[in-house]
Order: sequence, then C-alpha cells, then structure tokens
Amino acid sequence: MPLFVSIAGNIGAGKTTACNVIAEAFGLRTLHEPVVDNRFLSPYYADMRRWSFTLQMEFLLKRIEHHTLVDTAKTGCIQDRTLLEDPEIFAKYLHGLGNMSDDELDLYFDYVRMLLPTIRQPDRIIFLSCPDVNVLLRRIAERGRAAESGLEAQFLRGLAHYYAVFPQVCESKYGIPTLSIDVDAIDIRTPAGKASFLSQVEGFLFEDQRSGRLF
Repeated sequence: MPLFVSIAGNIGAGKTTACNVIAEAFGLRTLHEPVVDNRFLSPYYADMRRWSFTLQMEFLLKRIEHHTLVDTAKTGCIQDRTLLEDPEIFAKYLHGLGNMSDDELDLYFDYVRMLLPTIRQPDRIIFLSCPDVNVLLRRIAERGRAAESGLEAQFLRGLAHYYAVFPQVCESKYGIPTLSIDVDAIDIRTPAGKASFLSQVEGFLFEDQRSGRLF
C-alpha cells in the first residue's frame, strides 16, 4: 500500500514548505491544505465567535476528501496539515475561548466519531515544533495572506499549548508514529537546513524498510 504521510504544526510553522520539500525528495503526491480557496476563512478571522463552528465543519469535510483521494492514489501521498489537528487542537481550543458553544462542539464531535472510522489514517506524522511565537508571526507576515493579517501572538501561544502534547496524542491515542522536528532554528529553504531536515525525515520514513522504499 502506498505511503501516506501528514505534516502537522502551528500556523506559520512552515508546513506547506516542508510538504513540498518532502514531496519533491521522495516522489510523493501533495495534498495541500484547503486554505487559499476556503470560503469561510476571511469571515472566521474577522469574527471567530460567529464562524468557528462553520469553519471547522468545512475543514473536516475537505480533509475527509483528502483521505478518500489517498485510497485511490497509485503513489505515496503527503498531506499539508493532519485531519487530527482539527478535533484534537482547534475545535477544543476554540470551544475553550468561547467561540464554539457546548452544543456546537458536541455536534462537531458527532461528525468526527462518525467519519473517522471510515477513512485511512496516515502511516506517519511529521510534527514541526515551533514554540517561538515570534518566529511564527514573522513567517505568517512573510507569506502575506490577507486573512491572517490580524493574527495575534496570544492566539498562537494558546494553540502552542495544545500542540505541545499533540505528538503524544498521535502515538498513544491513534497509534501513529510521529516525528517531532524543531524548526525554530532551522530554515528548510536554505540548502543546509533542507539537507538536515530531509536527513531526519528519511530516517523516520524508512526506518522499518529493508528494501529502502515504502512506495
């Protein structure tokens, strides 16, 4: 069965860049995060209390579509952000902030419990750890998405608390091997950073394979 890898990490951690680098290095099909064409993202950042539930449902359905594409792919796939980050991080955090009601959270998890058993989960997850919120803010500014222009350090810091235990959740709750890579001090857009990053990724992806390839 072709390899299925997902990239996880806070907003601005560099998931899309990492996804493209890994896809090119190992011949994987890229499943990009449905952000640029998301109809609810701009309204969400303007009024999180009104649009949090709607956006979470949109992301859930879009990521389910990704997972169905994996089932039909003839080559390995790499996914830009995991589906698991939505229920384990964003939904819980937004509910904790008061941006999703108890009933909305319960309804969201009803859908998660119904849909998760029907799809294939990733074989491996690569988590980009970036606890320095200033690094995240700088990278968000550099990519220049208008919808993200109002993101504040406090919001990212709150997400970081949930992300701190996410690798453990992936392994203990879902049984998915997870590699954590500190990208605070590494720039994978540089030759040296890219080489160091890919060396860690390659060892993780192929550690159990005598043949040298998973796909």
